[in-house]
Amino acid sequence: MGSDDPAFEDARPVHKVTIADFWMDEHEVTNAEFAAFVKATHYITIAEQQLNPADFPGVSAEDLVPGSAVFTPTGQAVDLNYPLQWWKYIHGASWKHPYGPESDIKGKENYPVVHVCYTDALAYAKWCGKRLPTEAEWEFAARAGGANTTYYWGNELQPGGKWMANNFQGHFPDKDTAADGYEGTAPVKSFPANRFGLYDMEGNVWEWCSDFYRPDYYQMSPPANPQGPADSYDPDEPGAVKRVQRGGSFICSEQYCIRYKAGSRGKGEVSSGSNNLGFRCVQIRPVRNEAGASTVKADQVSSLQKGPLYKKAACCVGSPSRRVTLGAAKL
Repeated sequence: MGSDDPAFEDARPVHKVTIADFWMDEHEVTNAEFAAFVKATHYITIAEQQLNPADFPGVSAEDLVPGSAVFTPTGQAVDLNYPLQWWKYIHGASWKHPYGPESDIKGKENYPVVHVCYTDALAYAKWCGKRLPTEAEWEFAARAGGANTTYYWGNELQPGGKWMANNFQGHFPDKDTAADGYEGTAPVKSFPANRFGLYDMEGNVWEWCSDFYRPDYYQMSPPANPQGPADSYDPDEPGAVKRVQRGGSFICSEQYCIRYKAGSRGKGEVSSGSNNLGFRCVQIRPVRNEAGASTVKADQVSSLQKGPLYKKAACCVGSPSRRVTLGAAKL
C-alpha cells in the first residue's frame, strides 16, 4: 500500500497491509441510485441546505446561498499555483443541478452522482445497509492483485493507444480535448473493468473513504485491517476535519493533479462537495431479496438525520457488488 513517487509524500512509506474479504459496488453510485434514496427518505444534501451565518462570519446574508464548487475551464492558460481560478462556487449547484440551477441530470441517470459531501455519502450508505470503504480496502480493490505499477492498470498511460480512465486531455485548465470521449464526467462502466470486475477506480470522480486524513498516517498504520487515524489533521488547513478521497477525477492530468496514479491519496473537508466528487459503497456480505436488490430493514437504518431531512426507508437499490479477495473476484 502506498507509493514510492516523491510527489506523493503523504503516501509513503510503501507498507504491507492485510485486510479481510469484503464486497464492493462495481461502480460509483449513480444519479439514478441516489435519486431512489432521496425519493424514499426525502434526504436533503448539504449543498441544498441553507448556510449557517455562524460558520461564515463577515459574509452578508445575501451571499449565504446554498450551492457547491464547479470546475470551470478558464479562457486562457493560467498559473497552476492558484486553483481558485478554475473553481467557482455556483449558487444552486447540487446533485440534481451539477452545473447550477439551469442544469439537470435528465438523460444522465447512469452518470456518477456528484456534489455529495462525506455526510451525504454516509447517509446513503447507511440507508443501503452498507458503508464507505476504508482507504486500505479501496486501494486493495483498485490494485486488484496487481504489481506496484505507475497506474492501477499498468505502467503505460495508454496501453495499445487506449484510454483506460476518464481524465483530462489537452491543456489544463483551459482546454479539454476530450480525447477519451468525455468532457466532464462519463457514464459508469465506460472504461475497462479491472481484474476484480470493478469499474472507474481511476479518474471520473474522486471517491470518499471512511478514514480521517493525516499526511503521516502511513508511518504508524497497523498491518491488519487499518481503519485510519483517530482524528484528522491537514497542515494546509489545520482547523478543517477531512476524510480521505481516492482515485482522482476527470480533471486529473499529467499537467495537474496526477493523483489518479496508483497509491496516491486525496483529501476533502467533510461538508464540502464538488462536481468531480462521488463515492461507492462496500459491505461484508450482500443481502438480496427475490428480485436481486439489496435490502435493509427500517430498524437497521441509522437516524443520521432527524425530522424532515431524513426518514427511514425499508429498502434500497444499488450497484451490483463484487467480492474482493486475495485470489479472485467472485459475484
